[in-house]
Amino acid sequence: MKPGVLVKYKDFLPVTPETPLFSLGEGDTPLVRCSRLEQEIGCGELYLKLEGCNPTGSFKDRGMVVAIAKALEAGSQTIMCASTGNTSASAAAYAAHCGLSAIIIVPKGNIALGKLTQAIVYEAKIVAINGNFDQALSIVRSLTEKHPVTLVNSVNPHRIEGQKTAAFEIIDVLGNAPDYLFIPVGNAGNITAYWQGFVEYCQAGRASRKPSLMGFQAEGAAPIVRGRVIKKPQTVASAIRIGNPASWQQAVTARDESGGVIDMVSDEEIMAAHRLMATKEGIFGEPASAAPLAGLIKLSQQGMDFSTKQVVCVVTGTGLKDTDVVLKSAQPFLELPADLATVEQALGWG
Repeated sequence: MKPGVLVKYKDFLPVTPETPLFSLGEGDTPLVRCSRLEQEIGCGELYLKLEGCNPTGSFKDRGMVVAIAKALEAGSQTIMCASTGNTSASAAAYAAHCGLSAIIIVPKGNIALGKLTQAIVYEAKIVAINGNFDQALSIVRSLTEKHPVTLVNSVNPHRIEGQKTAAFEIIDVLGNAPDYLFIPVGNAGNITAYWQGFVEYCQAGRASRKPSLMGFQAEGAAPIVRGRVIKKPQTVASAIRIGNPASWQQAVTARDESGGVIDMVSDEEIMAAHRLMATKEGIFGEPASAAPLAGLIKLSQQGMDFSTKQVVCVVTGTGLKDTDVVLKSAQPFLELPADLATVEQALGWG
């Protein structure tokens, strides 16, 4: 049985003797080497970190387990979050596991059904607003300031503490930090968390170097790249459809301190990378999680040389969370009578 991040990395987390230690099996996600993509893109070594293998199918579980543990320690009975999907699924699951009430505020019509279904199954109280994620988060922040309810969005520092453990795992597997870490940027908590993790492991002598962090936003939701709030963010990648990231300044600090970049990729580039990841390596991520690979391809095509570099791309969530986007553009499959000769002929074997 996997120990979970609270136990495995408790020396690096805000765990006290009063902190309850529990797990749904989060953490210890695969780091898969992708030899075919290495050759196609021109990387020395390319790995995909499969965060979709967490219990609710995304990286959010790492931070949520710490946030919920600290909420329990503080005597909280209700948690609350705004979400484009993954946070709601994770918050609802961990709340159910621990006997807490969960309230989720989502932007109506802008959350993938696979994610909303999870929150429904876990019986969270769901409120859909006629607005976007940024408005939802503003409402949640105000409500949790007025009422005895714990906010579990990534503005809660315990979320960042848990999410940084993914950086620890990468170093534990590779023996050191990679040269580059490519990651999607939406609300910007994850890039913040990874940088914190890499810095702390270096300070602890577990690594001798830190990677350059290469964050990628969607072109229609790229406030950090454009240097201004995007009031109506638009992108096929719903998980990063955020126009005013809560961890904006922390992400900029992570970019600058690591010597990395925060850039943007188009929806077309995201979906092309999404297909490449699936067809070349058998890895199905949600659209937002293809933004890092799209960014790597973009920079490579612009002339950056990765031929001797070790690169990790973070696949933040499973593709099963957001199948609508893929199915809309899927090619129709063959529909034939149940006849051996007909099927054989259609396959070109007749």
